[in-house]
Amino acid sequence: MIVGSFAMAAAIVLAFLRVPLAFALLAVSIVGIGFAINWNIAFQLLPLTISDAVLSYDLAVVPMFILMGNVISKTGIAQDLFRAAYAFVGNVRGGLALSTMVACSGFSAVCGSSYATAATMAKVAYPSMKKYKYSDELAAGTIAAGGTLGILIPPSIIMVVYGILTQTNIGDLFIAGVVPGLLGLAMYMLAIRFIAARDPAQAPKGEYTPWSEKLSALSGVWPFLLLFGLIIGGLYAKLFTPTEAAGMGAGLAVIIATLHGRLSLSVLRKIIIDTAYTSISLYTVLFGALMLSKLLTLSGLAAGVLALVQSTGLEGIALIMVIMLVFLVLGCVMDSMAIILIFVPLFAPIVVAQGFDLVWFGIIVIVVTEIALITPPVGMNVFVLKAVLPDVPVVRIFRGLVPFIAVDVVRLAFLVAFPGITLWLGSTVG
Repeated sequence: MIVGSFAMAAAIVLAFLRVPLAFALLAVSIVGIGFAINWNIAFQLLPLTISDAVLSYDLAVVPMFILMGNVISKTGIAQDLFRAAYAFVGNVRGGLALSTMVACSGFSAVCGSSYATAATMAKVAYPSMKKYKYSDELAAGTIAAGGTLGILIPPSIIMVVYGILTQTNIGDLFIAGVVPGLLGLAMYMLAIRFIAARDPAQAPKGEYTPWSEKLSALSGVWPFLLLFGLIIGGLYAKLFTPTEAAGMGAGLAVIIATLHGRLSLSVLRKIIIDTAYTSISLYTVLFGALMLSKLLTLSGLAAGVLALVQSTGLEGIALIMVIMLVFLVLGCVMDSMAIILIFVPLFAPIVVAQGFDLVWFGIIVIVVTEIALITPPVGMNVFVLKAVLPDVPVVRIFRGLVPFIAVDVVRLAFLVAFPGITLWLGSTVG
């Protein structure tokens, strides 16, 4: 248990120091297992863990969803969704921000990445909001907050990682994320309307769009509806597995981009290379996380923490609240993926021992990491946005995020207090 504790502390310190997470987790895990058991087992476990992960049927979902998101992002189809949303709500006060939030939710539904959603929408929506003299706070805050929907509205890469780490059904996680994701979208849009009503100068009205143009703009919506319907509808109806859904989604995205005339050989080459780089990076990080999970078990740290929690008398929702507080505090200073990879293997056995559903807990954890993506001082979505919008001060972005963080905390409270919000849709599958 002592070796495991030192290893966890080392992993956290290395994450703080911005050491590449994959190498930090692998190094800590190998050294920890070497000291806790013996070095031969440590070096034998590494290739076994990597081979098991690479040959895993469930893990094949990752590159397919990354490919699907890259096709939609790099062929300009995301811009069509923004134009369609703007055509219908752009002429109301705060309409451009509302359009951006709708576009973020639609794009995240086929992208699965918060960073990609924030970066793409910054390029698509921010120039339009500045044209109509939106405040930097509302414009940048809307994009940064909207980007967080990318890890909750399925398909989501973080859901896949959580499912693999906890041996939870990925399809059940995807279905469970739909209602909380839509709830987040609705609450974000209410926050925008509140800001626009309180300070109209921050959110001027856009131009009115005639009905003929509105109907024409709807052509930009069908690719997203088709992809989302195929993936979630197929999983809901138990027609195919998440891995099969990912393969069909990627194939359909390629077909859609080709039919739009936007997928040249040079663009396809860039998409495939980017998908390969991203997939390899994510796989390497996951190898480290799986090794860390083995270390927690072999060193006795997981059992020790469970015994410690039981000795405190904390149980039920009180225990969940303490765990969520730990995640929220860590989220202010650590990347969300690092939090998931390091701490979920530690807390998942405690949650199971308390009789909680791991699907529900997974959605709660993902909502907490969403909040972490936009909280200072290390809100990663904020710094992704800053890289795309170098003229917008970080302080203004964080200031614009305050209302969205507030509604996120309210949503988290609802999801913790009423698990049925998360589990209802999945319970109807049958």
